[in-house]
Amino acid sequence: MEVLPLVALVAVSAVVAGAARRTRVPAPLLLVAVGLIASYVPGVPSYALDPHIVLPLLLPPLLYTAAVDSSYLDLRANVRPIALLSVGYVLFATLAVGYAAYLVVPGLSLPVALVLGAVIAPPDAVAATAIARKLGLPNRITTILQGESLVNDATAITAYKVALAAAVGVSAGWAGGIAEFLLASVGGVGVGLVLMVPIHHLRKRLREPLLQNTLSLLIPFVAYAAAERVHASGVLAVVVVALYLGHRNWQVDFATRLQEEAVWKMVAFILESVVFALIGLQLPVVLKGLVEYEGWHAAWYALAVFLAVVVARFVWVFPATFVPRLSERIRTREPDTSWKAPVIVGWAGMRGVVSLAIAFSVPISVPHRNLILFLTFTTVIGTLVVQGLTLPPLIRLLRLPPRDLHAETLAEAQAQSEASRSAEDRLAELLAEPENALPPPLAERLRTVMERRRNAVWERLGEVNPVTGESADDVYRRLAREMIAAEREVFVTLRDHRRIDDEMLRGLLRRLDLEEAAAYREDAA
Repeated sequence: MEVLPLVALVAVSAVVAGAARRTRVPAPLLLVAVGLIASYVPGVPSYALDPHIVLPLLLPPLLYTAAVDSSYLDLRANVRPIALLSVGYVLFATLAVGYAAYLVVPGLSLPVALVLGAVIAPPDAVAATAIARKLGLPNRITTILQGESLVNDATAITAYKVALAAAVGVSAGWAGGIAEFLLASVGGVGVGLVLMVPIHHLRKRLREPLLQNTLSLLIPFVAYAAAERVHASGVLAVVVVALYLGHRNWQVDFATRLQEEAVWKMVAFILESVVFALIGLQLPVVLKGLVEYEGWHAAWYALAVFLAVVVARFVWVFPATFVPRLSERIRTREPDTSWKAPVIVGWAGMRGVVSLAIAFSVPISVPHRNLILFLTFTTVIGTLVVQGLTLPPLIRLLRLPPRDLHAETLAEAQAQSEASRSAEDRLAELLAEPENALPPPLAERLRTVMERRRNAVWERLGEVNPVTGESADDVYRRLAREMIAAEREVFVTLRDHRRIDDEMLRGLLRRLDLEEAAAYREDAA
């Protein structure tokens, strides 16, 4: 692809995603809609999805940033429902949707139908994470959906390889399929376990934030490539490494964490935007190969497969939720649930770019390849649009219990209070040593900063400003920023009048930036 169309794709996708943040429409849906419209605008080039780019170059960083931001402890606490969805459901959907397509489409062999089932079996990691963030789902449901989306691609890709081998007549049978699945899963986890400790050790050793961030950007690609090299699951390798690094991120220095967070937010924003725009832009490519099918026949096949995908998820989710709870041990270990949670999980099964990338990797020699592409595309669009648009009103209709923000703030305040007491004791020990002697104003400043941190969270539990609706902590941060802004204007004026040079200005502005970062916490993700 030429450089200019690629730059235009990134730029327009970022603009649309930015505009979506000002609306109530989730960014993935708006990007797909714009992509569909743009695909028929004269002059817009053809953007055919290349699986050799999407799977090794786009999927690893998206999985990495999602896994790093996940909670290892929460995922471990919900490993049973996550495993039932990421492995059990994907295999069930492969068989159920594949068999439904086999019954509906004349001349479609069962092995080829199972290829289609494996392609559209996994809900997409990017779609699930993006829409879950937008909707503010309860913590446990969000954790289960994120955990499912992190692992299910590995299951689907392995199931696809087994089904494809059967479709082209080189299948090794059930034993061979099980062996390949075990190699991919165990091997992927093994590669991740081997890489995670030395990578983390290197991250702790490096003291230069620029080198740290360079390493951070390389990690998902290294993990993915290393696993694929030994025919294991690159997806699982990336997820294992990312979960370990995210769980131990506190051991890396603060400058690296600040830069890394900003870098990965930008990378995730750009890649997610491009991915969903690319989905919409595939329409002309998909329709071009569909000339052998009559329009209404293809539409009926698409509707039937879409319904099979939706129904199969509910058929799996409800028994997987309630049947294990017949065990007293599981009821004791896991929180109680109602029928509302599986309804949300069942309806939050949006498909995405991974399914399309796998579909484009189907060899041309496979019968009905163009139909597989078309049915994958319509299923992806159907789930994103139908389920994505109706999920927010469904959540409001079911009246799921919201997050207890008061309890969360109280827990945060208690944690900060304990940490502050420890810091006070440590400060008293240090100031008692002769080599740490400080003038009283500086020592008092350390105590004041510490006291400010302790009180800030408690103030969020107190009364709000009757005029602005802000807490005392909010007012403090706003006034601090206004003071810093006034200082910044003076420094710039002094530079403009040649009383200080640009190098000195940059140093002064950096100091103010760090103070502003300390005074103001950005609440928006």
